Amino acid sequence: MLVLGCGYAGAAVARLARLRGALVLASVRSDANAGVLRAEGFDVLQLSAVDAQVAEHVDANTHVVVAFPPDGATDARAAAAIAHAGAVTYLSSTGVYGDHRGVVDDATPLPASKSPRSAMLLAAEAAYRAVGGVVFRCPALYGRTRGLHMRVLRGEHSIPGDGTRYLSRIHVDDLAQCVLASAGVVADETFVVGDCEPATHIDVVRFLCATYNAPMPPFVPLESVHESLRADRRVDASRTLAKFGVTCVYPTYREGMSPSATGLGQR
Repeated sequence: MLVLGCGYAGAAVARLARLRGALVLASVRSDANAGVLRAEGFDVLQLSAVDAQVAEHVDANTHVVVAFPPDGATDARAAAAIAHAGAVTYLSSTGVYGDHRGVVDDATPLPASKSPRSAMLLAAEAAYRAVGGVVFRCPALYGRTRGLHMRVLRGEHSIPGDGTRYLSRIHVDDLAQCVLASAGVVADETFVVGDCEPATHIDVVRFLCATYNAPMPPFVPLESVHESLRADRRVDASRTLAKFGVTCVYPTYREGMSPSATGLGQR
């Protein structure tokens, strides 16, 4: 496996792939990320830019996972360089659905109006599908040390509006399961991923405060928070999980943000 952009999601994929016996090459730009991955025993390819030289590390047995954000130019070059790979998986975002409210699944149409970031994501998706890639549109990612639970416990979180908008998420380890399962199964397709229970913002926060004996965060106007926290989408990933035979280790936020999963214990 070659992981292009071995950051938070990419590193989770790399760790699971290695655990399952794959040889993994992790591609990063920064010295800091390279040092962390080398300390974990990974072979690291440190690149200032992803271009044609990547092709030297790819053959028909390679599963290439692309997990770096789009910039409007790099993805077209990267897709061309990895076109001969055995499998390609691109990690996109459910942010491409913009202001769509309600259920989002693989049949949900894209909005007519697209933000600049959404336009870049969709162009990247198209580039990787053109070389037979599988696209996963991901909602919020979280894990042991990153996510809504950490912001609440640090006292850094505010509840947008009245808290009744829905959040979707997926634990980074369950996303890694989906990525590995996609290799060689399908090509040139797009899927949404997520856990099995979207929930309102207030429900998740109340669970966290009760579980960890933490103070309730303040409510703030909806327009004052980042756009990712203003969304009201319920991702239905049932087709994806069934297609790839994935059973989530963390099917809901309760399992994924519990003391046993985070190692934080109760306060």
